[in-house]
Amino acid sequence: MFAIGDHVVYPMHGAGVVQAVEEREFELCPTRYLVLNLFIGHMTVRIPVQNIEKVGLRPVSSVKKMREVKKVLQTDVQNNMKSITWNRRFTLYIDKMKSGNILDLAEVISILARQNAKKRLSTGERRLLGNARQILASEVMIVKSSDLETAEEWIDGGEAVRAATGK
Repeated sequence: MFAIGDHVVYPMHGAGVVQAVEEREFELCPTRYLVLNLFIGHMTVRIPVQNIEKVGLRPVSSVKKMREVKKVLQTDVQNNMKSITWNRRFTLYIDKMKSGNILDLAEVISILARQNAKKRLSTGERRLLGNARQILASEVMIVKSSDLETAEEWIDGGEAVRAATGK
């Protein structure tokens, strides 16, 4: 269980902090909720405590894990999805992001950034790349004790990613 003040990551929404634990009534049953203040979009989200595992809420990654993320961002990940239709690829990317696994998230960013450098992504894939970058940047901000701009620079810091994104 998470405590007030803990930094957490909510897949598809990014990193935030546990602001409170409150009890509310849901379908006539008292239910405990974690109240999260998410950094991207400054959203407040309430998650029933019994659903924490189901939604994939997890602690923020370690510095060691971030080194692994950097390697994924710098590696030209084998993309076996070229022959798959764009909408099926999109669904597979969403599933990776929803998993809550930060290495899967980095892989999605790496693949989409390289594809974008070779040929323009579809609008949906461009939006997905932007979303994935924001989610990762929100976590990097916490781990590196930095601001959003510095976190985005860290994501773009790999030679391969910088070349792929044109930054």
